[in-house]
Amino acid sequence: MVQGVGFRPFVYALAGELGLSGHVANTGDGVVAEVEGGPDALSAFCGRISSDAPPLAVVQSVTHEPMDPAGGHGFSIGKSRGSGGTVRTLVAPDTATCAGCLAEMSDPGDRRYRHPFITCTHCGPRFTIVTGLPYDRAHTTMERFPMCERCAHEYGDPGDRRFHAQPVACHDCGPRLRLHVPGADGAASAESGEPVAAARKLLAEGAVVAVKGLGGYHLACDASDAEAVRLLRRRKARGDKPFALMVRDLEEAERLVHLDAVARGLLSGGRRPIVLLRRRTDEPGRPDAPRVADEVAPRSADLGIMLPYTPLHHLLLGLPGDPPGPRLLVMTSGNLGGEPIVTSDEEALDRLAPLADAWLMHDRPIQVPCDDSVVRVVAGEQLPVRRSRGYAPFPVNLPRPVTAALAVGADLKNTFCVGEGHHAWLSAHIGDMDDLATLTAFDGAERQLEKITGVRPALLAADRHPGYRSTGWAERNAGGRPVHRVQHHHAHIASVMAEHGLDGTCPVIGVAFDGTGYGDDATVWGGEFLLADYDGYRRLAHLSSVPMPGGEAAVRRPYRMALAHLYAAGLRWDADLPCTAACPEDELKALAVQLERGLGCVPTSSMGRLFDAAASLAGVCHHAGYEAQAAMELEAVAVGHEDEQDGREWAFTLRTTAAETLACDPSPVLAGIIADVRAGVPSAATAARFHRSVAALVLRVCRAARDRHRLTTVALSGGVFANSLLSAACARLLSEDGFTVLRHRLVPPNDGGLALGQLMIAARTDASGPPDASRTEEAPAADGARGTMPGHTAAVR
Repeated sequence: MVQGVGFRPFVYALAGELGLSGHVANTGDGVVAEVEGGPDALSAFCGRISSDAPPLAVVQSVTHEPMDPAGGHGFSIGKSRGSGGTVRTLVAPDTATCAGCLAEMSDPGDRRYRHPFITCTHCGPRFTIVTGLPYDRAHTTMERFPMCERCAHEYGDPGDRRFHAQPVACHDCGPRLRLHVPGADGAASAESGEPVAAARKLLAEGAVVAVKGLGGYHLACDASDAEAVRLLRRRKARGDKPFALMVRDLEEAERLVHLDAVARGLLSGGRRPIVLLRRRTDEPGRPDAPRVADEVAPRSADLGIMLPYTPLHHLLLGLPGDPPGPRLLVMTSGNLGGEPIVTSDEEALDRLAPLADAWLMHDRPIQVPCDDSVVRVVAGEQLPVRRSRGYAPFPVNLPRPVTAALAVGADLKNTFCVGEGHHAWLSAHIGDMDDLATLTAFDGAERQLEKITGVRPALLAADRHPGYRSTGWAERNAGGRPVHRVQHHHAHIASVMAEHGLDGTCPVIGVAFDGTGYGDDATVWGGEFLLADYDGYRRLAHLSSVPMPGGEAAVRRPYRMALAHLYAAGLRWDADLPCTAACPEDELKALAVQLERGLGCVPTSSMGRLFDAAASLAGVCHHAGYEAQAAMELEAVAVGHEDEQDGREWAFTLRTTAAETLACDPSPVLAGIIADVRAGVPSAATAARFHRSVAALVLRVCRAARDRHRLTTVALSGGVFANSLLSAACARLLSEDGFTVLRHRLVPPNDGGLALGQLMIAARTDASGPPDASRTEEAPAADGARGTMPGHTAAVR
């Protein structure tokens, strides 16, 4: 990552400091420098070229070789030149405003004072403004803004921080802000600062303002104004799903949440994701803490916090000396539920009209939609939840080469990836593929990623689910290329294997827990223990299947899953149980008939649905207005009780099926929750016991797999492992028992990381050449016990 990040000026300055002559240029393969001088200086240059690189540069390798002296004098920066091959150097991800630019923006004596688009080679937009390669101003959305004389001088000066900073601009050359308020002119000049000042005033008065960011529009409101938050929640039809907060600085964040060194680094680094962090419980005793309205994140133990990452954000929160305004802002994606983030001004005025009271917009187009990234901190390490702005399109290194391929991912939290050789490039977050606008966004993002990576896919990889829109897209757009269908949970395990650099020569014990995945037996899987490598997988164990009455209706109403689990376990629907009380009487009667006759009931082994059932049975959540709400609220009430050593957990019953897999029956766990409810045990303690019981099951099954197959590496993947309590507990128990535990650190455990696994399974190559087009996973026999795993009889080659 050496283009557009000030690398050539860095080389120029380094050579000058060391008294070396020569030149430096960009090529399709990276940066090439020829330097001439004394041996000590040359040695220092070769060492510092990587260690002292600019902040946004990523140096994968440095090679050097001796040349005959040319006898030149001075050092120059040459023009970019091609390498005759495929371009593999990329533009950087969008990066938060650097300290140098912030200082200039806050200095009344600087010509860029209060400039909302201040940037340099160390910061600012990159990925979201690129229209083509090579990366220069003519191939960005800044092309329409001619540089003024002073900006052009900085752009052309190798000693300036803005040398070849493609988005460089100032008040004179643009871009420009304007505030649009329906029924009023709304236009104001950027130089006067009036659009921002007016927007801050509207926010302070309780308005919802659509704010154009790097990768799309946000909807913003004052996070301390309960009525404003309720208004935004109602307009967006968001239910109770938590909103993210933008705070001024780390000190403000620490007044709200607990911070460790990892969280501090994530919040203040160049990527600036939303970080999910535990709320402080001592807020009433901290008079200096800004008030967060209860409506921001109801019944959540966490707050999603991010720091400003654009100059405009800093201006919205106010510079020193500005009139008082909101200290905290809700910043949520500018879209209706299920739609992609809005990027164009025309779309914003149309699609966000029912949501916003005003629009703070500018005239720099956004080329690529890019939502905010989301991460958690689990046991001192980052866990991606959504990998997007600040991370895309940075590549993931692959342990085995792949042929040029496109993996289209899944339908929920869609992220796709292209790969070739030892690299995979994942897209920004696309969204849920149930809307025409999302499919259109997928089309544009896919074309863009191919263009900037130079990958021309020879094959496609997709999920096996026959109804997935992503799979349908792959079939429609294959153009004669093979489409490899990959089993959902196999892809999850391959994804975590790939990011940890496993080459697949030895299988792992894969634990794939999620809400929904198409199984080999055409049922809904999701509580899976697999023996897996990239060649195939074998189903070792799984949750016992239960009927899911009404399909999606059971997901929206967790009490249905609780009643279905009780029915499967032979436990009565007594009136004193929370899930029974939550179900209307007519529905209860209909469910009894439905379950008895199997009408509209798809069998599921989903761990996500078991979490739903436990949440309702324990009285925590009976209706889900957003994905995984019941599981998230069950985790939230368990916080603070997870380490209690009361000896209480419940053991799943294990039995061997006809397919020689272990079925994990949760009946004893359900009975334990019922006993807790009737004994008046607080729901927090019950929720913590449930988490410990699931973690104990993982350890128990993995021990059995180790004893039978002599494997000691466990890979944890699937959306359920976004649960920090469960993820940390499983990792601790397994590590203490001698297992090597692989958890996600580069891509999300949910379906946002699925495409990486699809790519590795379908497109990997070996010494004999590209993959055989016929080598796609075929559904095994009806018992569902095996996927294609050639040569695996005892599962050890």
